[in-house]
Amino acid sequence: MYSSSRRPGAPLLAVTALAALSALFPLVAAVPASARAADPEPRRSVHHRHTADDITRFLAGFYGTHGPRPEDRRLRTSQQIKDKQEGAPDPDFDVVLCARGARPERIEVGPATVAQSAGVGWATVTTHWGDGVTDTFTAYVRLDSRPIQLDDVICAG
Repeated sequence: MYSSSRRPGAPLLAVTALAALSALFPLVAAVPASARAADPEPRRSVHHRHTADDITRFLAGFYGTHGPRPEDRRLRTSQQIKDKQEGAPDPDFDVVLCARGARPERIEVGPATVAQSAGVGWATVTTHWGDGVTDTFTAYVRLDSRPIQLDDVICAG
């Protein structure tokens, strides 16, 4: 360690720095607390969370009329969905549509529900098939996913 006898300017430098800092603090304290607390332009949260409307629009676009396009499956699904598809016991089973190798005639996406505390939103998806059969399943989206993507699908039966 250096003593002040070896560095004669050190104590003077420390006193000068403290004086300069103490001179700044009265400036901050002079601003009324109400002015410091009020922000004229509220900042958007860095942690944006998708709304129910965001999720409904995303799922309707993702599923389209007859099912997702290959590039949507590749770019707009989570790794969890990709792993689930890869691990499906039946290679013809499509985990995104809860169906075996067929293309639905029509798809409807219901309004999404959001559980902020769970960080997830979901909507019921109904597929209509050529033989008059309908199927429903639930599609899930994480509220903080960037970009928004399909996180999981739970088939009804």
